[in-house]
Amino acid sequence: MSKKVLVGLSGGIDSAVAAYLLKKEGYSVIGATMTLRSENSPYPAPASPDSCYSSDKGKDFRKIERISSILGIRHYFVDCSDIFEGKILSSFREEYMNARTPNPCIWCNPIVKFGAFLSRAKELLKFDYFATGHYARIKFMDGRHALLKGLDGKKDQSYFLSRLSQTQLGQILFPLGELEKSEVRRIDESLSLHEENEEESQDFFGGDYTLLLDRKEMVGDIVLPDGKKVGSHKGYWNYTIGQRKGLGVAYSEPLYVISIDPVMNRITVGPRSLTMRKALISGNVVYSSFADFSEDEIYEVKVRSVSKGTKAKMKHLDNGRILIEFLEEVNAITPGQSAVCYLGDMVVLSSVIEDVL
Repeated sequence: MSKKVLVGLSGGIDSAVAAYLLKKEGYSVIGATMTLRSENSPYPAPASPDSCYSSDKGKDFRKIERISSILGIRHYFVDCSDIFEGKILSSFREEYMNARTPNPCIWCNPIVKFGAFLSRAKELLKFDYFATGHYARIKFMDGRHALLKGLDGKKDQSYFLSRLSQTQLGQILFPLGELEKSEVRRIDESLSLHEENEEESQDFFGGDYTLLLDRKEMVGDIVLPDGKKVGSHKGYWNYTIGQRKGLGVAYSEPLYVISIDPVMNRITVGPRSLTMRKALISGNVVYSSFADFSEDEIYEVKVRSVSKGTKAKMKHLDNGRILIEFLEEVNAITPGQSAVCYLGDMVVLSSVIEDVL
């Protein structure tokens, strides 16, 4: 009897092609979609429908119905709105108000998409594996499930998947991990699953994140490192480390946000050179391809999803925290973001930035 695979269908090209490829390989495929917004949500609806949290998913649902029909697979919806709103959005709000900048997608994956969604689907359906259209790879090496970058460097999503546990990685399939996006599009068009050259856009909120914070304006000072006031703002939560645009400050040189004080409601700005740092301390560490790291090895560390990664050495600290020392300066390291460590294509660990040195 063929193995059963549940595929998380979003309505997009990647998940549709993932379902097709698995069916082509001989798996028995079923589809499921998680819904994230409750009927009486306490959070505002995003301005853009191209959002995970949009209140208007009718277009996506119609795409999913069409894909399921063409591929000849059953499809189900699984409500995960309580977990998404109660953990992901509430944590996002709390972190921002503490002047930290979280990455909700990194947390949604282990907690919701590969957590609650999978658990609740198992209450309804029987299946052996769970698959998605992510561009990443999983290999079993030396007794561990190693998470690797997708072969398409421009689409690699290992950074966002870096907090998945060994248990979660052990039941996941990533059919697109070995493919280029261009090949995935070619397959999709050959099956007429979507319109030719259809644009894709899926964002966490699809608009101004500060709408989720539900805060009234609170005027504060914008100051230089020496304390000299150079402007004012309407709430520290509207700013992130390294930000340049939207400061509303006229000065002799470009200014960037270098620190945020939530207690004093104060933004400190300075030249770009002051946003450059060479070390950080991170905690809440999840080990991936290896059970630990070597203090003698040189790794590559990404401090945000869009960064290329910078060579660094790491040291163990107390309480499971780690010191990451870069071999060259890194711009705008931000508390609350994730520092993800790689050895070649393999994810070594994922951690949350606590302090910048």
